[in-house]
Amino acid sequence: MIPELRAQFNEHFTRQAYESLLARLEERCGARIGFRVAETPIFLPLPRLEELAAAGTGLARCILGDAECLAAARMAIPDGYRIAGETAHPNFLTADFALVRDQAGGLVPRLVEIQAFPSVYAYQVELCGAYRDAYRSVFADATTGGSELGIFLSGLDEHGYWELLRKTVVGDRDPENVVLAEVDPLHQKTRPDFEVTARRLGIAVADIRELVPEKGRLHYRNGAGRLVPIHRIYNRAIADELIARDVKLPFDLTRPWDVEWAGHPNWYFLISKFSIPWLSRPPMQCPVVPPAVFLSDFLDGHGREELEKAGVRLPLTRGAETVYGELLLKPLFSFAGKGIQFDPTQAQLEAIPAAERASYLLQQRMRFEPTIQTPCGLTQAEIRILYLWPDGGELTAALSLVRLGRGKMMGVDHNRDLAWVGASAAFFVR
Repeated sequence: MIPELRAQFNEHFTRQAYESLLARLEERCGARIGFRVAETPIFLPLPRLEELAAAGTGLARCILGDAECLAAARMAIPDGYRIAGETAHPNFLTADFALVRDQAGGLVPRLVEIQAFPSVYAYQVELCGAYRDAYRSVFADATTGGSELGIFLSGLDEHGYWELLRKTVVGDRDPENVVLAEVDPLHQKTRPDFEVTARRLGIAVADIRELVPEKGRLHYRNGAGRLVPIHRIYNRAIADELIARDVKLPFDLTRPWDVEWAGHPNWYFLISKFSIPWLSRPPMQCPVVPPAVFLSDFLDGHGREELEKAGVRLPLTRGAETVYGELLLKPLFSFAGKGIQFDPTQAQLEAIPAAERASYLLQQRMRFEPTIQTPCGLTQAEIRILYLWPDGGELTAALSLVRLGRGKMMGVDHNRDLAWVGASAAFFVR
C-alpha cells in the first residue's frame, strides 16, 4: 500500500467527515444505502491494480479457451435456466482477489471468486466521488504533492468509462427499449446502483416478475402505465435468488424471446465458482488460483489426492469429527458469500446427498494479509476488478471495488457491527 497517504488520511479523519460521506453518497445515488460503507478508501500503486486486472483477464481467457470446461459448466446449469440466444462472450465479469503472504514473505494476489455477472458499476463511481468530496483536504494534499489519485483502469477517464458502460448495457438500442431487470428492485440492497444506472443511461428499472409477454416479445410498463417493448435486458436477476425464492415468472425464461441480453443469464453459470477447480489443475493450473476440487471428487474420487499433491495440508484421519481447517466448503452457484462454510467436518461433508455433491467445491482457505492501518487496527482488503465487454468489443478492466473486513468473511453483510470496514474503493497514484 502507500504508507504516506494512509497516515495522512488517518491523521485528518473526523467523524463529521464520515457522516458527510454517507450523506453525500445517498444524495448522489438518490437512495438509502442499505449496507455498511467503510470510513476509508485504500491507496494503491497503479501497478498492483494492473497486476490484478491482468490476472483476471488471463483467467477469463483460460476458461473461454477450454471447450471441455464450458461444456461441463453448461451441463451443470439447473433445469429451467438454460436460456436461448447465448452470446459469444459475457458482457460483464468480476474477479475478486485476496492479498496473501507467499513462502518468501511477499505480498501476492490469490483468486477468491470469478463471476460473469454485473456488479455495482454505477454506484462505485458515485462512492469514489463521495470519498473525494468528503475528504477534500486529503485528496487536495495528494494532488499538490505531485500525484493525482485515479480510479479508472485501462486508460479510461470518467467520460470514457460511462460511454463504455453505455455501450455494454444499451448497445445500439434506444434507451427507452432497454430495462434493468431485477427481482423486487426497490427493496434490493443494490438499489442505489439501479438508481444511478437508470439516471445515467436513461433506461428503466423493472421487476422481472412484472414483465409482460406478448407475441414473442417482452414488455414493461413505463411511468405512465404504457406497455413498452423491450429490445435489450440488462440482467441483474440472480439465478440463485430466483431459485431460492421459488420465483414464478410470467414468461418462460428458456423460450427464444425476441430480445437481446446485456449479460446473458447463462454466463452466470459458465464463468463462476464452477470454474475454480478447472483453473487450479492442469492444463490450466493458474498460480493465482488456490487449489480446489468438487466435493463429489473429494469424497468419491481423487480430489483428496489432488489437494495434497497441490500442497494443501489435510488431516490424516477421516472420522466423522475430522475437521478440515485448511478448506472452505462453497456452493457453486451462490452469490455474496451465501452458504460458505469454514472448518467443515467429515460428517458435514458426507451429510450432503451424493446427488448434490457436484454442486459444491472445497477450496484451500486463504489467510488475507491485514494491510490497511486504521484506528481499529490492521484491516484486510478484498479487491474486485470490474470488467466490461461490449458486443463486438474487447474485454476491458474498467474499475475496482474494495471490501474491508476483520473477520472470516469479507462481504458487507458480514462486517456490519464493526468500524472501519465495509464497502470501499481503491485510489491509485498515477
